[in-house]
Amino acid sequence: MPYHQGRLIDHIGIHVSDLVRSKTFYLAILKTLGKSDGFGGDDKVFYFDELYFGSEGLPSSNLHLAFQADSIEAVHAFHSAGIAAGGTDNGQPGYREYHMSYYAAFLLDPDGNNVEAVCDVGAARSSASVIVTRNEGDA
Repeated sequence: MPYHQGRLIDHIGIHVSDLVRSKTFYLAILKTLGKSDGFGGDDKVFYFDELYFGSEGLPSSNLHLAFQADSIEAVHAFHSAGIAAGGTDNGQPGYREYHMSYYAAFLLDPDGNNVEAVCDVGAARSSASVIVTRNEGDA
């Protein structure tokens, strides 16, 4: 049965304890998911698409972030790269009982947040991304 995604969240802000350490971790794992461009920021914030990380305020905790992976191999690469970049294993790559095609791996990021890469084996997405344009005449 088809379902819709990508309609609810505009952006998410996460506070981190060490901006450089977190950027190293997230850049490494997102690169394995084919997301090597799109990072920006300065010495107080970095971002990728809708995900913003800042070093001001108390670190965010007990979050669960699940990133889309295109393949089982990408899930494995995510897990390996995350460990190498300072993450902690929180669930080896494998099928999960959420539904029969759910293949995922879990890591704890440098601040202890649960970060996942998931591949819905055999599923197809209607598009790789959402393109936002400005309507003519809107300010």
